[in-house]
Amino acid sequence: MHKQATTLAKDLLSFIDASPVSYFAVENIIKELESSGYRSLNEGEKWNLELGSKYYLQRNNSAVIAFQLGSQNPWESGFNIVGAHTDSPHLKLKNESLTQSAGCLKVSVETYGGGIHSTWLDRDLSLAGRISINSGNGVENRLVDFKIAVGSIPNLAIHLNRELNSGFEYNAQSHLPVILFGSTPEIEEKSYLKTLIAAEAGVDAADILEMDLFFYDTQKGALIGLAKDMISVARLDNLAMCHCIYNGLISADNPLQTNIGAFFDNEEVGSRTMMGADSNYLSTLLDRIIFSLGGDLEDGLRAKHRSFLISADGAHALHPNFAEKHDKSYAPLINKGPVIKLSANFRYATTATTAGKFINLCNKADVPYQKLANRSDLPSGSTIGPTSSAALGIETVDVGNPMLAMHSIRETQGILDHYYMSKVIRTFFA
Repeated sequence: MHKQATTLAKDLLSFIDASPVSYFAVENIIKELESSGYRSLNEGEKWNLELGSKYYLQRNNSAVIAFQLGSQNPWESGFNIVGAHTDSPHLKLKNESLTQSAGCLKVSVETYGGGIHSTWLDRDLSLAGRISINSGNGVENRLVDFKIAVGSIPNLAIHLNRELNSGFEYNAQSHLPVILFGSTPEIEEKSYLKTLIAAEAGVDAADILEMDLFFYDTQKGALIGLAKDMISVARLDNLAMCHCIYNGLISADNPLQTNIGAFFDNEEVGSRTMMGADSNYLSTLLDRIIFSLGGDLEDGLRAKHRSFLISADGAHALHPNFAEKHDKSYAPLINKGPVIKLSANFRYATTATTAGKFINLCNKADVPYQKLANRSDLPSGSTIGPTSSAALGIETVDVGNPMLAMHSIRETQGILDHYYMSKVIRTFFA
């Protein structure tokens, strides 16, 4: 099992290293899907779906939903859905912000999501994302990734800030601009950066209309620990679950039910976008599947009643140095199995019924499981689970793998947990 877990973990690292931002994650997921027979659908065209066939639908180049129709109609066997998100906390480039200061070039950023800002300092940062350009067919999108380090955010020396180790709040406007370390005395500042990006993308700078670009850490992922049983890499939250889901979809062979993997964007900022979980993305997809197969509104309601949704995201592992931050009765350990997430106030969608169904699924897959509830005086985060469950009327469980340093520039989880979760999702889709 350890050998299988290691092989799977290395494949996860390759996927994450090739996916610096959500646009690349979706591109890489689609490549895997297409190599397994999934075909693209267009929301603006009429669909003629066939039982047993495989399809995917993307939005904004940053979210994708893939599904394999079962051998039975959905109103007979339901939808088996696993949802995750492609985005992670980042620093987004402010496109018009290039200035010169102290002999260096620097650019301002906006913080995307709730990242641990201090972890972004003194790192080798590259730049990747999407640009929109004028083309003969209107607006066209291109992906761009510099891959090499283009700058960093240097800390102020301890000699100049003696209180740094006593606690320091980094101001996003003043302290987080990225230093590019290039000094170009005679430049038109607002166009210079666009010129560099255009050259990297192989387009004319004059054709660039707008850009969605994010800085990311160039350090590759690694297996660490005395037994090499830990995964250390950026964006485990939540590309690890995306990896489990698309591998589970690909492994399914002629299922009775319809399998769906939903890879939403923008969970880190609340999901309320056209490509997020708090949109019509999944609900309209389910309706169109029903109608394309000849069903009606009542058939759609029957299908949802027979369905189950697993919301898969990161979970907080018991931290060896901060054990007091956990409820000792609900403190998951790394490499001890998937975590069922519980919340009385439904920050997670889990109920006793849905937890029981997931426990049975773990038992069927022969993997261990754990439970998480936050300290009663410490509010939890949330996931796509409650939003999706409420919008769809589908029973939902929130689960995840235990990890350390969630929302840091570099996160850590166990290779066995990734193997266990992958096995559970494969069993769910079988």
